[in-house]
Amino acid sequence: MSSFKFESQVSVPSLFFTPTLDNYRDVVTPEFFKHLSNSVQITLGTVVASGIFGVLGAYALVYSSMKKANSIYFWFITTIFLPAVAVITPVYIVLAKLNMLDTKLALILLNTGAGIPLMIWMCTTYFKEIPGEIIEAAKIDGCSKSGTFFKIMLPLIKNGIISSALLVFIVTWNEFFFAVTATATQSAPLPVYMSKFMTQQGYFWGKMSAAGTMVVLVPILIGFFTYKSLVKGLTAGSVKG
Repeated sequence: MSSFKFESQVSVPSLFFTPTLDNYRDVVTPEFFKHLSNSVQITLGTVVASGIFGVLGAYALVYSSMKKANSIYFWFITTIFLPAVAVITPVYIVLAKLNMLDTKLALILLNTGAGIPLMIWMCTTYFKEIPGEIIEAAKIDGCSKSGTFFKIMLPLIKNGIISSALLVFIVTWNEFFFAVTATATQSAPLPVYMSKFMTQQGYFWGKMSAAGTMVVLVPILIGFFTYKSLVKGLTAGSVKG
């Protein structure tokens, strides 16, 4: 509602106001589409990289004979709880040394580092839910490990992978802290664009609300069209009594 109000009306909560599209006209500019393109490229790159490495990592932790697999798994889980502010200084120094500041690749790598543990956390549960009899039957039929993985396991946990990837998408799409620290003008995503409406003259709540409405519209639409797969994936790894 605030996005359709004049700035003078936003600070006064009311259900009755004169609607306007001025905020959207001021927000939807070539600069907005540039940041939108950055967000799409960064998010898709993160989802693809996190999905590939996360699924393979989860498979290795569940089915390989490596020692201390549980310790490695819990190490990945603990990285999820690491606050970004605790590592931002060394991360910034490393990016500066590598001349990667204000690049989309830098944000993809940083977000992938946060997305892989989330994918491993969820996909490990889905792999453990696959009945052992199915894997044994595939071996008896002469199916190789790679064939069992691609032809049997991946189709069985497809919905789980989709739901996990959607969560990584949402986290990456909304990520602000690393983005505002490691970018300036060329590779900044939409959350950084929204922060430009917080100025020394004050907060332009109407324009910020208009930008926020369009930013959240993308994950809402994706969630709407993938609703069935999302529900199936989230319930597949639940505890069954």
